Amino acid sequence: MSSVAEKLAKKSNRRPSTKQVRLKLVYIDFWSAVKLSFLVALCLAVVTIVASFLVYTVLAQTEILDKANTLYTDISGSSADLLSILSVGNVMGFAVVVAVLNTVVITALGAIFAVLYNLSVKITGGLLVGFTNN
Repeated sequence: MSSVAEKLAKKSNRRPSTKQVRLKLVYIDFWSAVKLSFLVALCLAVVTIVASFLVYTVLAQTEILDKANTLYTDISGSSADLLSILSVGNVMGFAVVVAVLNTVVITALGAIFAVLYNLSVKITGGLLVGFTNN
């Protein structure tokens, strides 16, 4: 007796043929690389600002900053105050400045990478990439 399930099981034993395609990457569009690197840099900037705030909050809540301030006052003298230097505004301002500088640098590096890759393709012939359809 053959049932529908047996027929389907026989059909599933056949392995589907996979088609493989090998392509060469011979050009990276400059503006696409700049836009993509800018978006990646913006994501990293947000992560930098949020991580700085979270680390500062954890250090303030666990009173590590107070202990560091006491140690700093003992070493440098009674007129020094570390907590005035490491206030929330100063820390977040520094994090924003670092995030903006990282955004500019990462965007420029993406543009430089695209230009250098496009120049090197003339010598090397490009990057060979393989694709399959599964």
